Amino acid sequence: MSTPRPGDKMLTDWREAALRFEAEVAKAVVGQERVIRLVTLAVFGRGHVMLEGDVGVGKTTLLRAVARALGGAYERVEGTVDMMPTDLIYHTYLAEDGRPRVEPGPVLRESEDLSVFFFNEINRARPQVHALLLRLMAERSVQAFNREYRFPNLQVFADRNRVEREETFELPAAARDRFLMEIGMEAPREPEARRALVFDPRFHDTDRLIEEVAPGVLDHARIGSIAGAIQHAISAAPEIEAYVVALWEALLRPAAAGIRLPGIDMEALVQGGASPRGVAFLVRAARVRAWLEGREWLVPEDVRAVFPEVMAHRVFLEPVHEMRRAQIVPELCRAVFETVPTP
Repeated sequence: MSTPRPGDKMLTDWREAALRFEAEVAKAVVGQERVIRLVTLAVFGRGHVMLEGDVGVGKTTLLRAVARALGGAYERVEGTVDMMPTDLIYHTYLAEDGRPRVEPGPVLRESEDLSVFFFNEINRARPQVHALLLRLMAERSVQAFNREYRFPNLQVFADRNRVEREETFELPAAARDRFLMEIGMEAPREPEARRALVFDPRFHDTDRLIEEVAPGVLDHARIGSIAGAIQHAISAAPEIEAYVVALWEALLRPAAAGIRLPGIDMEALVQGGASPRGVAFLVRAARVRAWLEGREWLVPEDVRAVFPEVMAHRVFLEPVHEMRRAQIVPELCRAVFETVPTP
């Protein structure tokens, strides 16, 4: 596909389709407009997503609605402490004739048509499972049965049990860095949305609710090429490029940037920060936002709108501060915005 020019009708048509996609998903998930927008950014940014939220806030419903509107196959697995990497690839059983059988597992079951792969409670799975998932996310391929399977349209969504700590395994930095975004999902705060979720029987039958979502609003097989076209079509002025680099530097070395947080030694706060790949993901997501907003160039708000979800999980604090991560990292991000001049 040739690289489109700004204003190309193809990108305009796809933007309209993306907005219809959001509207369809919103039929099943109320009061989550920002979450739906972030997921849309990830879909067209070709990035994987970690969802964070309490039990029962609608994470699974969201992903089922996304999978239906997106098209392609959907698979879900539950993380358990006894899960092994091979459980993702195949499963064995005794057939009626008493002979052993081997069947494809959730990763291979739909082969190249696999579009959305949801790993529920990923931190309950062992590091060996994380290692296999890392390759699947990084290369969209796995090796099995003496051949290589490729998943060109695959996006991995995962959620993490953040309440229970027993029999859980924290994801290594390399695995977390493969997620384009970590999106927090909470119960809606609007009284009308809360009333509907509790009293409207429509929201009590998830299967029927998902059926209301129009299938295949997007052609999942073409999103990869469209995502590449978006990145070429949205320009960034030198001032925006300098702004992104300055934000990156301030997040890596907050003390040198003059950032101060109450009661914290800023020299001993950050153990590691975002890699060039992580900052490239930031720009990638920001360009998709600009496209959805109908612009052909980046503005600071595009970067700021996706910064916490793309960058926060790439900040690694010194162990003494890690227990307060949920409080410190958002404060650090806000301080970075306040410190770095906006062009």
